[in-house]
Amino acid sequence: MLIHVGYEFGFDAPLPVVMLLKLYLHPSILNQVRQSENLQVEPATKIEEFLDSFGNRTSRLILPDGQIRIHNEAVIENEWQPDIVNWNAQEIPLAELPTQVFPYLMSSRYCEVDLLSEIAWELFGQTPPGWARVQAVCDWVHSHIRFGYEYARVTKTAYDVYRERTGVCRDFNHLALTFCRCLNIPARYASGYLGDIGISPQPLPMDFSAWFEVYLDHQWYTFDARHNTPRIGRILMTRGLDAVDASLTTSFGQVNLTKFKVWTSDVSHLYA
Repeated sequence: MLIHVGYEFGFDAPLPVVMLLKLYLHPSILNQVRQSENLQVEPATKIEEFLDSFGNRTSRLILPDGQIRIHNEAVIENEWQPDIVNWNAQEIPLAELPTQVFPYLMSSRYCEVDLLSEIAWELFGQTPPGWARVQAVCDWVHSHIRFGYEYARVTKTAYDVYRERTGVCRDFNHLALTFCRCLNIPARYASGYLGDIGISPQPLPMDFSAWFEVYLDHQWYTFDARHNTPRIGRILMTRGLDAVDASLTTSFGQVNLTKFKVWTSDVSHLYA
């Protein structure tokens, strides 16, 4: 399957502003690229690209004052297979975990392990460990949190989501991955493209999507508490402890979003 992905943003900046972008395909999937990305900024400005501490492709640029357009697109080869499900995957004892995954057991900006640990063990302590426990977490979050863009706010944490019972996709997955960390299961935040491929067309406008990954049987598996079903065509852009590390745009000054368009569609028939 070939998937055409891309986006177009419009910004209005009253003054020149420094911005960080993580609007690239993740380096781990570059071997799947069939039509390379081509990030374009209008008016033209210097783009400095680097890898952040989580291995995410990042660029730094200075947006001029006035109207700015940012555009990118690519074609990705992707297997027509949903997210892997492995009910036999087991938790790794803490003493046997690789040291590099321990940060994914701790609190972070949006994921308060200390505030939710007792709650997590009360809710899920009696569920079978391993895949079944993570799925129980996803089932609970999916059924207890109400989705709506009107519930989004940049300061909303996992504990806020638990108390308010509302949120957008990042909030669903912040809460789920925090519960997993509370249960001594390493979990990290991820985001990228997720189109309506293999499902009925959705009424909501296309957007980037958030999910999370857990470490079982010495490998990372994908879970998604927002949709709570294996999906086809998930394309990774960023990973991190939470949405701070995976923020797609970060501006250091005032900038107003004037246009936001994201697309992802199956174009296999165009290459047949």
